Amino acid sequence: MAKRIIISGGGTGGHIFPAIAIAHAVKRLAPDTQFLFVGANGRMEMDKVPAAGYEIVGLDIQGIDRKSIWKNLTLPFKLYKSISKARQIVRDFKPDVAVGVGGYASGPLLHTAAQMGIPCLIQEQNSYAGVTNKRLGKKVNKICVAFDGMERFFPKEKILFTGNPIRRESVEIYNKRFEAAELLSLSPHRKTVLLTGGSLGARTLNECMLAGLDKLVNAEAQVIWQCGAYYYDELNRVVADRYKDQVKLTAFLHRMDLAYAAADIIIARAGAGTIAELCVVGKPAILVPSPNVAEDHQTKNALALVTKNAALMVSDAEAPQKLIDTALNLLNDRKQGAILEANIKQLAILDADEVIAREVLKLAGEHHTKK
Repeated sequence: MAKRIIISGGGTGGHIFPAIAIAHAVKRLAPDTQFLFVGANGRMEMDKVPAAGYEIVGLDIQGIDRKSIWKNLTLPFKLYKSISKARQIVRDFKPDVAVGVGGYASGPLLHTAAQMGIPCLIQEQNSYAGVTNKRLGKKVNKICVAFDGMERFFPKEKILFTGNPIRRESVEIYNKRFEAAELLSLSPHRKTVLLTGGSLGARTLNECMLAGLDKLVNAEAQVIWQCGAYYYDELNRVVADRYKDQVKLTAFLHRMDLAYAAADIIIARAGAGTIAELCVVGKPAILVPSPNVAEDHQTKNALALVTKNAALMVSDAEAPQKLIDTALNLLNDRKQGAILEANIKQLAILDADEVIAREVLKLAGEHHTKK
């Protein structure tokens, strides 16, 4: 009889892509498995998950709004409503296991599933555990982590070091540089900077790149610039005609493999999913941690690489003064680039999705036999 698995969470690509990677890996190991994703209404998972071929239902849940106290007044009601709906979802779907990847929907669903006796697994992507996962840690059966020292947040006996699941198709870059250059309308012979602000874009990175484009172009570098949909129209008005031969501006990179293949160096935020991909891609990287995340966890993610001389870091506050010069220095310093490349490659974990998938199926199998 087919196993039934609920996967819950989302909000950003950093939560959604690992969730989809885990589902794909489970499917490879047990093709008849049935899935149901649970997300937050209005968030990007409600589009991305169906696009990946999976059914999703939404909870009317939000996070704490740190800028507006008034918007938080409805939070207790939304939480109560979400827990009630989560209970109904679990009753109707009858899962053998529930998987949480972080994000707003993960808390109510996993809390409810654990209360109802469903085996639960959470996947913590970051080096500093989120509030939701820390609370769930006491209730779940297994906690899959990607960084050392996570016993600070979770019961040691429940922790399994797996690394972060990655989009395999995004890191398959071997022998693709010329194909990438052709499809992106760039030269395969020019030094290339890839700047990616994550699925939503990053204001600081965009402002730094806009201010530094002349410097990069004058140094005969070319740029692949993923800016996010919110910023695209405004930036495109500036970039389209003036820099069209040396700058490829895009709201979202649908072929991340080509962008990675074309790049000589990569500038990125320090989300856990991005870092996991960068380790496998093995290119010199400059990380600019976002200051707008809980517990400043992106800085902690970045430092996990910086302390091993596997990446450079520029703080968000210093980026306007330092980022473009740091990028130009790295482009021209082959020795430093080679050291960063060698060290970041040593941190690569390619099969995290399958390791987690086997744990999920193990928990599901144990529950299945008890039915």
